[in-house]
Amino acid sequence: MSSSERPLAGKRGLVVDDEFLIALDLEALLQDSGADVVCEGSPEKAREALDAAGSFDFAIVDLHIGGGIDSGLSVAALLRERGIPFVFLSGMSNNDPQVTRFNVPLVEKPYRPEVLVRTVAKVLAAGG
Repeated sequence: MSSSERPLAGKRGLVVDDEFLIALDLEALLQDSGADVVCEGSPEKAREALDAAGSFDFAIVDLHIGGGIDSGLSVAALLRERGIPFVFLSGMSNNDPQVTRFNVPLVEKPYRPEVLVRTVAKVLAAGG
């Protein structure tokens, strides 16, 4: 495959989503795009992965982990603190000021695979 077919080749990503099937789908999609992926289903596990697993090049964060926006935002704040570019993923459009203050793309569920990969690639190219 060419680099255009595997736009995330050589990158390491963290997926934070508490919906198991969505996390599996995201993992497969990102791996097919060339990324090495770690999936976690809770903010606590995401923090542990960030502490234990070394660095990540990007992350995809479900805004409503466990049904609460605060959980997704806590992971986003840690990613921002560590300089890791990320994308929010959500089942609803959210113009909440807490979300918009991060100034990162929000991809709505159900997502189109090519849109999500392109969005991650753009965030990586922009340096976060």
